[in-house]
Amino acid sequence: METGIVLLNFGEPATPDRDVVLEYLTRIFYDNASLEDVESDEAAWERSRELAKRRLPSLMEEYEEIGGSPLQEQADAQAAALEEELATRGHDDVTVYRAMQFMEPLIPDVAAELADDDVDRVLAVPIYPLCGPSTTVSSIDSLESSIDDVDGYEPEFQSLTGWHRSPIYNRLRADGIREFLDEEGLDPNDPDTVFVFSAHGTPTKYLEEGSRYDQYVEEHAEAIGRLLELDDYEIGYQNHSNRDIDWTEPETEDVVEELGRTDAAERVIVEPMSFMHEQSETLVELDVDLREDAEEVGLELHRVPVPHDDPRFGELLSDLAEPFVSGLEPSYYNLRPCQCRDEPGTYCLNAGLPPQQ
Repeated sequence: METGIVLLNFGEPATPDRDVVLEYLTRIFYDNASLEDVESDEAAWERSRELAKRRLPSLMEEYEEIGGSPLQEQADAQAAALEEELATRGHDDVTVYRAMQFMEPLIPDVAAELADDDVDRVLAVPIYPLCGPSTTVSSIDSLESSIDDVDGYEPEFQSLTGWHRSPIYNRLRADGIREFLDEEGLDPNDPDTVFVFSAHGTPTKYLEEGSRYDQYVEEHAEAIGRLLELDDYEIGYQNHSNRDIDWTEPETEDVVEELGRTDAAERVIVEPMSFMHEQSETLVELDVDLREDAEEVGLELHRVPVPHDDPRFGELLSDLAEPFVSGLEPSYYNLRPCQCRDEPGTYCLNAGLPPQQ
């Protein structure tokens, strides 16, 4: 059987082109239209365009400042690393595809490409370490729906959701932090230093509906904290409050500003725990905006790089995909039916967590 592994990502504009960024933003808001009450699909699209135009000026400034996002290039390299590693394991009948939720190559276009290539079996793997409804689940739903829309194309479809519990992932993340601390001469347990995990925020409506994203954030922070032997740490969320809705708390900037106002520290170390690529949320929101916030309250800010190019990442993805491409039962590799996306053929490493209280 010809197998296609589709690595799913958020996507970001590689160049600061105004029209491209506007379409990108509109797609994001439209994908999350259910956060507001809308009367029709047309109304949802119009509202999404309105929100996109409102957000456009500030986001254009961010992309112009960094010259466009490096996410696409980094995603290409990760796909190549996965395909190369699978080939060394003898899986020559596997092709790795890349699909983005909100930028080209868009998910519907990749679904059509899978059909053109006569791929018999599709495995969807979102490159989101922490499973969330608007990222992991939404991207898989979009791919499966897009495949269903291709006339006469009915491949076997499976998907992998939460994988932040992978031992390799935890090791490469912790090792990247240690290397950064050594290079910068930092001791995270110094009394004048505070370690902050910064996670991508999510609307609290998703948590109220049953998403366990906040549990995954807390669990992963605790695991990395133990590997690093941290005495203590803080967790903050990077929220995008473009709609009048509640988001996860506390916000990362509030955590940092409070540390400065209360003289609780002289410096902060920030780890962007939700991200597997460098993108605007790291290169601007943390490196520029948060740094300015920290300096205003007298704090040094040190931001840990995202380990997107760690040579073990291809091995990690190959280990996750191996039972699917080898015809093994996913349970053999401790993968279980996913509870966040309760659909046949969807597996994860998180299913053993207790239900949300």
